[in-house]
Amino acid sequence: MHKVPVGVLGASGYAGRELCGLIARHPGLELAFASANEQRGQRARIGAAEVTYVATEDAPLNSAEIVFTALPHGAAATWVENARATGARVVDLSSDFRPGAGNAAAAAAPYGLTELMREHIPGAGIVANPGCYPTAVLIAIAPLLTEGWILPGATINVSAASGVTGAGYSPRPDLLFAEVAEDFRAYSVGNQHRHIAEMRAVSSQLGGKDNDILFTPHLLPVARGILATITVPIKQHVDEPLSLWRECYQGEPFIEIADQPPSLRDVVRRNVVRLSVVPASNVRQPTLIIVSAIDNLVKGAAGQALQNANVLLGLNEQEGLPA
Repeated sequence: MHKVPVGVLGASGYAGRELCGLIARHPGLELAFASANEQRGQRARIGAAEVTYVATEDAPLNSAEIVFTALPHGAAATWVENARATGARVVDLSSDFRPGAGNAAAAAAPYGLTELMREHIPGAGIVANPGCYPTAVLIAIAPLLTEGWILPGATINVSAASGVTGAGYSPRPDLLFAEVAEDFRAYSVGNQHRHIAEMRAVSSQLGGKDNDILFTPHLLPVARGILATITVPIKQHVDEPLSLWRECYQGEPFIEIADQPPSLRDVVRRNVVRLSVVPASNVRQPTLIIVSAIDNLVKGAAGQALQNANVLLGLNEQEGLPA
């Protein structure tokens, strides 16, 4: 069977390594190169594959049909354009091309929240892979936005917690084991997290132009996973709200609608969003509580990138992905 050659720029980070492992197990793809400037020339065992890292500037971009760019935010755009100049299509995992980035290139790149934007992906030169928090939040609230259930002018309140891999691979004293273990803390308090612009831009596209998002992230003392609790004021009481999500996501293999709130154990190392919805009691305004869980490195990064690549290549969307 012919395998499609793909490359990964920024392969030594958490998302990049996850991508290399998924590619190694994908029946239709083969890794043409993996770049990592600080580890150039070094060999790494990733799953069943052994990878030798090359410098980014030495990466043979013209040897790949698809290039995944898992480079730092702000540094990816140049390399995305370099890859496009060779004719390769690109799935970019940085924020450089996402909605809310505020540049013309971002406006032209389809947003790769696959379940919601699938029809825009085939034929694209660049796909902007969503952030991890926006994936967990936007999949959860999209049915409410598109169906107009949310109270006009209401604020969507999001309290979400992520494992430490969400902070990236670069060493930081505040992410040392002794600093994180047996602790739980909020960060970017004040609704200033960099993912706010992305979530607001996409929610506005889906029908939430009149609704604010108030987002408070937290750091969990675990390696991976995101759990988001979202409260949404709605126009009127609904007896069985889950029916909306079941209808909207019917047939979606990577969306799981659950009767009970999900936990991280339900989603870790899987390319799924698992969510539950219940009406809030003891409040005057009808309100829904949505709990959404993902693996930040799989559905929140590498897995979703591979899902988008499958769509770009016309392959089975589930190919090579852990469900």
